[in-house]
Amino acid sequence: MERREQRGPSRSLLTVLLGAVGAGPLLLYGLSAVSDSIIIDLGISEAQFGLLATACFACAAIGNATLGRVADRHSDNSLMTVVFVLAAAGLMLVAIPAGFWMLLIAAGISGVAQSFPNGVTNRILLERVPASKRINWVGIKQSGVQVSQLAASLTFPLLAAAAGWRGAALLIALVPLLLMVLSWHSLRVAPLLTDPASRSVDTTEAAESEAAEPETATAGAAPAEVVGAVPVASSRHPGMVWALAAFGLLNGVGVQATNVYMPLFSVRELGFSLVLGGVTAAVAGAIGVAARVGWARQMARGASGPRVLLLLALIAVLGAAMFYGAGVSGWAWMLWLAAALHGTSALGVSVVLMSALMRSIPSASMASASGMVTAGMFTGFALGPVAMGLLVSSPGGFSLGWIVVGVIYLLCALLAVVLIRAARRAE
Repeated sequence: MERREQRGPSRSLLTVLLGAVGAGPLLLYGLSAVSDSIIIDLGISEAQFGLLATACFACAAIGNATLGRVADRHSDNSLMTVVFVLAAAGLMLVAIPAGFWMLLIAAGISGVAQSFPNGVTNRILLERVPASKRINWVGIKQSGVQVSQLAASLTFPLLAAAAGWRGAALLIALVPLLLMVLSWHSLRVAPLLTDPASRSVDTTEAAESEAAEPETATAGAAPAEVVGAVPVASSRHPGMVWALAAFGLLNGVGVQATNVYMPLFSVRELGFSLVLGGVTAAVAGAIGVAARVGWARQMARGASGPRVLLLLALIAVLGAAMFYGAGVSGWAWMLWLAAALHGTSALGVSVVLMSALMRSIPSASMASASGMVTAGMFTGFALGPVAMGLLVSSPGGFSLGWIVVGVIYLLCALLAVVLIRAARRAE
């Protein structure tokens, strides 16, 4: 037993943790990658297609808010099984030719599958992974969402070319099922830590962190980020928390409006193939993984949260301008640049939000404060796709949609300026 603990848990456990975070989003990213085919085959509008993402994120938000206590009372093995079964079930339902309403149900189930991974994977890290490895593992497993975006955006169009988009979903459903089997083995051979020093954080904190976005754990991994906590005199949140929640909401609108409709935009406006359209989202996802790690490191080194948020907002504005320019000019290079800017900026915001929050809120209020900011982000995630769908379906089309996205990011920049000024006054 001691030899096994010294050697530490296997890499298969890390694969399972990353897979648990990324399994739920597979459906939405996959459907987005083949959105043109879905819209044509089902005879739905772009706005209706946006409802799929709204249903997914609304269910994820409700699940995170209501199922945390339930998850506390169940084992790691059972919760991981639920995550993978729900993810697979959503993908299997897509394969049933029952119309748009079945896709809505599938999207909702995939949203519920995103309700458990944060809490259970954090708890597994605390209870089974030595502290010396924990920080690195947190950073890797929290990139599961962007890994899911990368994988689904590449594989769905390729499989759809051979088996149709319903067949692609059925084949992809094998992935969470395989991960489920791997989780049974990995958890069985990764024993609970027996050294109290290695479990320096009580498992209750893992349950509380479930209220936060996945990046919460990444942001809080480096002790250097938790500095200058400001006591909260009452149960009311300070204005900074509401400002960060508003920033998360606005950025969330832009993030998912872009994520969901980028492949469709490339196919409809620039004449990309379905496969190449999926590659645009894959590029954004790959860059987003690197961006989250990079911006987290900057925050750990003491960078100013509001200043980083301002920089990210301005880069996101430039990205929206590139999307607009690509649609007007038809220049493909502008689209690739826009995808890269989107991945660099908007996809990296949440880790900065959580880092900034942890610097200003004491641990006693962290769960509720981070939950507030996360609620803002999920609200934006739910609103963005349906709003973009309505804009794309209007006479203004994608051009109007990218203009609105750019304006939203400008509002994010203004909020960042307000936070910078507030920080100066507090010095």
